[in-house]
Amino acid sequence: MNEGKLLIGIILGSTRQGRLSPQVGEWVKGIADKRADAEYEIVDIREYQLPFYGEGSGDEPGPKAWQQAIDRLDGYVFIVQEYNHSITGALKNALDSAYKEWNNKAAGIISYGSAGGARAAEHLRGILGELSVADVRANPTFSLFTDFEQYKTFKPSDAQLKNVNAMLDQVVAWSGALKSLRNR
Repeated sequence: MNEGKLLIGIILGSTRQGRLSPQVGEWVKGIADKRADAEYEIVDIREYQLPFYGEGSGDEPGPKAWQQAIDRLDGYVFIVQEYNHSITGALKNALDSAYKEWNNKAAGIISYGSAGGARAAEHLRGILGELSVADVRANPTFSLFTDFEQYKTFKPSDAQLKNVNAMLDQVVAWSGALKSLRNR
């Protein structure tokens, strides 16, 4: 990692088999890596094997590793798929499995679903507000009908590049501004 640059995590919001979030996340990372304004990394909640919030013994390594991973990041890009008009249970559990580690950071939301994942993005905004995460306005959305070939292969149009870069511009600017609050 380049010293002094912000570190932005691209958080994959699903853990289920057959999920599409890794395709979207890798595409976003490819765009982000062409920029010189921050370092970007994929953060896959599946890797942490988080117990349901409040049900673990407290000795599991997953929650502590998750909190450390979230804490070291300056900002986030959430890859959010809409399930029943909201975010996945796995993402909600991951959000609940940390608190102070989220505080005073910025986040962008990239959503997808039958209606572009708009309802999931709106639910996530409310949760992020409670965690003291400032979500940015730009919210690229993808339709399962037009941006995924046979609902399985991510094939976004080139027009989406502008939307993703606008969101990344905002996440980097806000993450940098909020860093001063965390360094007090």
